[in-house]
Amino acid sequence: MGYHHEDSARWSGRHEGKDQLRDETWQALEDGGVNVGPVWSRIPNFVGADMAAMRLASLPAWKQAKVVKCNPDPPQIPVRLRALYDGKLLYTPVPELVKGFPFVLLDPAVLKKDDISFELAATSQGAVAYGQPVHFEDMLPMDFLVVGCVAITTQGGRTGKGGGFADLELGIFRELGKVPAHAVVVSTVHELQVVPDERIAMLAHDSPLDFVATPERLIETNSPFPCPAGVAWDMVQDDQIRDIPFLLELKDRLIRRRSQTNANLSH
Repeated sequence: MGYHHEDSARWSGRHEGKDQLRDETWQALEDGGVNVGPVWSRIPNFVGADMAAMRLASLPAWKQAKVVKCNPDPPQIPVRLRALYDGKLLYTPVPELVKGFPFVLLDPAVLKKDDISFELAATSQGAVAYGQPVHFEDMLPMDFLVVGCVAITTQGGRTGKGGGFADLELGIFRELGKVPAHAVVVSTVHELQVVPDERIAMLAHDSPLDFVATPERLIETNSPFPCPAGVAWDMVQDDQIRDIPFLLELKDRLIRRRSQTNANLSH
């Protein structure tokens, strides 16, 4: 267990209850023998991820979606692959946002023309290698947003691996008007990642899920939690400002944009 605790401590200390829940969930996946590869300090890959992706793709919202955003983690490879085969434009973030651009765009028509296999492009390395780099302001409005989770509740509460990337991304998207009213926020997880409602306290900057797919079922959360309108900059961690190259500049642009909007409304 010493290795596990050391490995899971990368983002620990921000919320003790969520730290414990993540450790319990990673341990449960290992104990159940349903992990695929290492899970600690990760969005965990799990047996049946392809079946969960298939259930997700049965949603009318998926069928109608033209633009999908999906996290870059291994358990969501089947979701990204299905998006490409279904002819959808796919945005996926650079893992942990460590490059000078935050996202890449994968266009299935371009990949076909360039003879790049969808299976390669659906991996995080392949996406960065063959996708078109884009900045937040250049992205199209998204119909279907997939986030990675370590644990979820049937009410749409979620926690990731603790880095805060998903809520930061969603806050930026909302502030820029990239999440239209019809858009849904979803995830795929193993049943062992579904926890009682009281285990996840949702804060003001946390984005709830609309749907969750497991290998066994599709959960419509009818979430009681409100969606944040934008970025809660006071909740952004110092290490995120330090480690994400474009974040300070983006913060300045968004704050100026917000001030301009408020000034226009007051006139």
